[in-house]
Amino acid sequence: MAEKINRQKLASFGNLDLLAKQIVEGFITGLHKSPFHGFSVEFAEHRAYNKGESTRHIDWKLFGRTEKLFTKKYEEETNLRCQIVIDCSSSMLFPLKEEQTKLRFSTYAAASLIELLKRQRDAVGITLFTDKLDIHTKAKSSTRHHLYLYSELEKHLKQYTENSKKSTSTAQSLHDVAELCPKRSLIIIFSDLLDNPEKKNDFFEALQHLKHNKHEVVVFHVMDKKRELDFELENRPYNLIDMETGEKIRLQPSQLKEEYQKSVKEYFRSIELKCTDYKIDFVPVDIQNGYQDVLLKYLLKRQKLF
Repeated sequence: MAEKINRQKLASFGNLDLLAKQIVEGFITGLHKSPFHGFSVEFAEHRAYNKGESTRHIDWKLFGRTEKLFTKKYEEETNLRCQIVIDCSSSMLFPLKEEQTKLRFSTYAAASLIELLKRQRDAVGITLFTDKLDIHTKAKSSTRHHLYLYSELEKHLKQYTENSKKSTSTAQSLHDVAELCPKRSLIIIFSDLLDNPEKKNDFFEALQHLKHNKHEVVVFHVMDKKRELDFELENRPYNLIDMETGEKIRLQPSQLKEEYQKSVKEYFRSIELKCTDYKIDFVPVDIQNGYQDVLLKYLLKRQKLF
């Protein structure tokens, strides 16, 4: 796999589309060196040849290098509609004083997926939500549309960073996405899933709605594993603040670490099991790691669909 991307170096490029290209180029280089060599080396301009098709568009030069049959793809070929959905509530701004927040990770990952989708001639749209849909675009495959998506992601990343106490309504937002997207879309969700536990069934109903409308779904559970899941904090008193409500609580981590770890792991495990029941891919991702797991999971999912 490609080496972990240096975020400080990436940030010097400025534009999100350039950041995405850097991440994707590093990822593709890593694929060449990994056990997945050949898995998607030619995915940008080719698709696998299906027996019985015309041989007119087979790339024979590529066959000579790989001994596999691929046909050339053209601009008008759009095999997939993909909607990338990002939770932009205030809890996604954690850890607040660090460069790599859950929201920034999700935005960079989304931009990288857009770059992959662009190379594969697939249509892509974005949905950003807090307690409502803040932006929803249709899935398109034009260069102009891609530039618009990058622009909106950059604008909203800055906006959400500057504003605090944005609550979330994940269930209702996903119900809206289910109705707004055409049938047979791939819905990719980035969220920390830190909604009200009492509304867990509402979230499950929203996932079921997506599946009922024939959508394929991948849920990326975005987290800072060390602090949010493992609760590895210094052994001293902390003032913990709810980033969505502003509510504060003072505590000593060692006094409730064991119980916290048990409760939070049970909660996310229950979500994972329900996703399995609905045939939804549930993928935990740690923001302190690179973007390779996200990109590889997408490619594996796409391969299964086509």
